[in-house]
Amino acid sequence: MTIKLGLMLPTSTPDPSRPVLGDVGAAARVGEAAGVESVWSTDHLIASAPIVDSTVVLATAAAVTSRVRIGYGVLLLALRPVAWAAKQVSSMQYVSGDRVLLGVGTGNPAHGDVGWRAAGTSYGDRGRRTDEGLAVLRDLIAGRPARVAEDFEAAIAPGATVPPILVAGDGAKAVARAARFGDGWVSIGLAVEDVAARLQVLGELAEQYERPRPTVSIVAPQLDAELAKAVAQVSAYEEAGVERLILAPTGNGWEGDYAWAAELQGARG
Repeated sequence: MTIKLGLMLPTSTPDPSRPVLGDVGAAARVGEAAGVESVWSTDHLIASAPIVDSTVVLATAAAVTSRVRIGYGVLLLALRPVAWAAKQVSSMQYVSGDRVLLGVGTGNPAHGDVGWRAAGTSYGDRGRRTDEGLAVLRDLIAGRPARVAEDFEAAIAPGATVPPILVAGDGAKAVARAARFGDGWVSIGLAVEDVAARLQVLGELAEQYERPRPTVSIVAPQLDAELAKAVAQVSAYEEAGVERLILAPTGNGWEGDYAWAAELQGARG
């Protein structure tokens, strides 16, 4: 399996004192031209820094590209009604030509609960509600009837091809959630020497649910700034069985980050 490279779209900034966002459409076009597999958007209502809405961002990226995959990295499923989330995802599949990669998570605690409170949604039980949402999400996206409340069943039209669902999180509950519901698992910064142990755990858990072992994607791998060393590191991740590396913003502007990613992609052939 050839490892794939992804890039985060410039939808936020690591430094709240510099709330300057990038040109999403331009970045998506540059990412596609660079030959990376995917471009991604983070998802928060209110975070520790200014942030643009993920679905609007991905629709913009889809509109100006034709090949690159469009990824939620990751959708906070419990932040909104699951039927509404499914509608957005199925619509995104429709307008993008089935290019969506659907990352799902419960949120980074570093951002706190303010966004959840603003949405009128409980922060404390987001894990349980994420599980409940994932249990019906595939049916809803596909247009099949699913129970969205205790006494109410609904179907969303038009249905769409269900995208790969990549469940994020490094904790034990999140890894189990990926094995139970996900086609893939997303980790932040997992070191290459730790990949084999995580693959084993994912395989054992997936076997309990009688499901295939999820693939592994890693956000923000710690790659060397020297190109030759970075190429070797990517190859090591590939040999360890990682499906995808999603490069994180450095905070120095998306143009430089994307130019470096293009060099890395080109150096790997």
